[in-house]
Amino acid sequence: MTYSSIRPGQIWLDTNGNRIHAHGGSILHLDGTFYWYGENKERSKPGSGIWHWGIRCYSSTDLYNWTDEGLIIPPVEDDPASPLHPARFVDRPHIIRDERTGRYVCWLKVMSEGRLQTSTVLVADHLLGPYEIVHAEKRPLGMDTGDFDLAVAPDGKGYYYFERVHSELICADLTEDYTDVTGYYSTHFPRRQPPDVREAPAHFTRDGLHYLFTSGTTAYFPNRSEVAVAETFHGPWTVLGDPHPTDPTGTSFRSQITSVFRHPGKEDLYIALADRWLPKVSAELAGRAPEAFRRMFSGRPVEPDPALSCCPAATWTSCSTTGWTSPP
Repeated sequence: MTYSSIRPGQIWLDTNGNRIHAHGGSILHLDGTFYWYGENKERSKPGSGIWHWGIRCYSSTDLYNWTDEGLIIPPVEDDPASPLHPARFVDRPHIIRDERTGRYVCWLKVMSEGRLQTSTVLVADHLLGPYEIVHAEKRPLGMDTGDFDLAVAPDGKGYYYFERVHSELICADLTEDYTDVTGYYSTHFPRRQPPDVREAPAHFTRDGLHYLFTSGTTAYFPNRSEVAVAETFHGPWTVLGDPHPTDPTGTSFRSQITSVFRHPGKEDLYIALADRWLPKVSAELAGRAPEAFRRMFSGRPVEPDPALSCCPAATWTSCSTTGWTSPP
């Protein structure tokens, strides 16, 4: 099947006719080709005990039709202690390139024994691998590390945004090789507990300003996103509000943003990747989740402050530059 547009909210097939598995994904652009990588869930069936089957990557020149490049980080089947074992909770890969060395650095969120949330760091000479673990189940800054994003400044300095679980958002400086943190960090968006704690940070820059999408914490139920703006990587951040004010359900169109990238061939086109973790859940049920979590954690409700506009569309192309697009 050949696509001529992006169809949000629908099953997407690769050029071999197989369902694309790049969940919690991101897109990189290298030498005229787009690379979309993410969690491979092809064997994650109910009762299988398999959470992931490695990290899979796809390539495309038009963002519509994607060729399967295979597993760039395969699962480690024969070692239950490995952070890459299929039963381990591996989520949200993010890859950045070290321009000094040409190497690629991948960070993974991994739920360790005892349900501690940790980070595993791998490196490779090529985007498509092979990758080698350099830090396994690390707790950067001695903290539990939830959903995260990586960002690199024009001068090559790297930053690591992560949710300090059920607490606040951290921005930490990365070491020169991007494989660890330096120890310097700043704290942002302190919230008492779910659903108001911010997770799933997605960073991007536009016109010299930094923007950060985050979601609330309602497990896999979708909730209202929030976008904030700052003049520096470390803030301070000003909350602008819900980037999806036209969504009457307040659930970010039943999705959670995982990353944002700027199209290199367009004047001002930014594309956000988002997952529908519970594709069959009704908007009405998802809309009730935040209050249920608020009662569970004895928190207080927070009124949203919408500021940005969203342009809903059933389908769209990479020539669409009129505003944010959303799934039906």
